[in-house]
Amino acid sequence: MDDDQSAEESLEAVIGRNPYEHKRVNQWVSSVVEQSLGQLSKLSKPFKYIVTCIIMQKNGAGLQSASSCFWDNTTDGSCSVRWENKHLYCIVSVFGLAI
Repeated sequence: MDDDQSAEESLEAVIGRNPYEHKRVNQWVSSVVEQSLGQLSKLSKPFKYIVTCIIMQKNGAGLQSASSCFWDNTTDGSCSVRWENKHLYCIVSVFGLAI
């Protein structure tokens, strides 16, 4: 299982087809991050992980996101997963840093 799969499985499990509900967003974000980290830690690889999650209602507004890292490109890496359902967009970023 790779970083993309971990994030996508967490998103499907936590949010699935649910409509956007502002009062549930904080819980969704926390659950997605915790589940993603849990799945990544089960891989037992020598990495420290950082996971971020952004959830936005589909309402025609724009969203721009960027990141930059200063690290060892031979051992460290990152990926971003863009996921959506009928009601919302979600971006999960995973950073893996070799120990």
